[in-house]
Amino acid sequence: MRFEHSDDVAFREQLVAFLDEHAPVEVRDGNEGPHDLLPDWARRWQATLFDHGWMVPGNPPHLGGRDATLSQTMVYLEELAARDLPRSLHFAGYAIVAPTLLEFGTPEQQALAPGALRGDTVWCVGMSEPDAGSDLAALRTRAEVRPDGFVVTGQKIWTSYALIADMCLCYVRTGAEQPKHAGISALLIDMGTPGVDVRPLAHLGGTAEFAEVFLDQVEVPRDHLVGELGGGWAIVNSALGHERSVMWLEAVVRCEKVLGDVVELCRLTRADRNPIVRRRVAEFYERVASLRALGFASLAGGGVRALLMKVATSELYTELLELGCDLLGPVGAVTEPDRVPDGRPWAAHFLRGLAGTIAGGTSEIQRDIVARHGLGLPRRRSQG
Repeated sequence: MRFEHSDDVAFREQLVAFLDEHAPVEVRDGNEGPHDLLPDWARRWQATLFDHGWMVPGNPPHLGGRDATLSQTMVYLEELAARDLPRSLHFAGYAIVAPTLLEFGTPEQQALAPGALRGDTVWCVGMSEPDAGSDLAALRTRAEVRPDGFVVTGQKIWTSYALIADMCLCYVRTGAEQPKHAGISALLIDMGTPGVDVRPLAHLGGTAEFAEVFLDQVEVPRDHLVGELGGGWAIVNSALGHERSVMWLEAVVRCEKVLGDVVELCRLTRADRNPIVRRRVAEFYERVASLRALGFASLAGGGVRALLMKVATSELYTELLELGCDLLGPVGAVTEPDRVPDGRPWAAHFLRGLAGTIAGGTSEIQRDIVARHGLGLPRRRSQG
């Protein structure tokens, strides 16, 4: 099923023509080259999308869009996902920082949004801390409020892009005596400011895509406060809402593509002759189709439905990759593509796929929010 109104046909045709002409060869050939957090081809691609009005189609032209309708935006996301084409390898800038600045920022701060959308400025987001990962309201990084600005001291962890970022949208505690949700503020911090120390963190795949960020008496000007003092919690929720809004469609299409790869692998390994395997594949087809339908239904509901989609798609994706590893038997643990029959590093993809159940809020935390705010269940009491 395609999400497309009759008047969106021309929109899709224009998009397809643009992608056929401009899609980066590194992605089209299935070879993105040596790993780099933000390689040159990705920077050029993001700038090209922005300049042609395809970065965020629903935005006005000066913000990298073409005033597209919601249904056209869905067509856009579906087409990119079907081609395995990323809009950007710099998710924080275009999907979190830019919308946040446009919604809560001063005119001077809003002027920073085009650079974040085009990729001219690399941003990171300072949310998670060693003792405040999924429970963001427990953050301890403190900003001393002074007449001319703030002095920030604390630590952030698992900060994507921090190793190469120019700026950070950082959440800090400015109200020590207030309830933990009420005492948070959002600051824009130049990563070159004295006192900012960035240290790499390697993930399971061995690559350092994340970093710890230590802040030691970092001075931040007063005009770098986003929104109201102590109003950071509303900004956090808005930022996460932007992140999850319609990304479910990309996740569903990604699952559909992996399911197709699983079917091909079944044929290659002759596992399609096994009735148990056929039943498992059929169940996956049912789940993917159900999630696509649920996603379209959730457009009108939003809220906890978006959280449900995030949990369901991220977990389904890892299950599909795990099935691929199982079908390969002992070779399923091999991460080198040239040593796998179909040339796909299933184990490497599986390890990276696990991150999807953590990034943007762990599945456990999402279920807890759905239980309390969606089903009205009481808060779970801590054990011990």
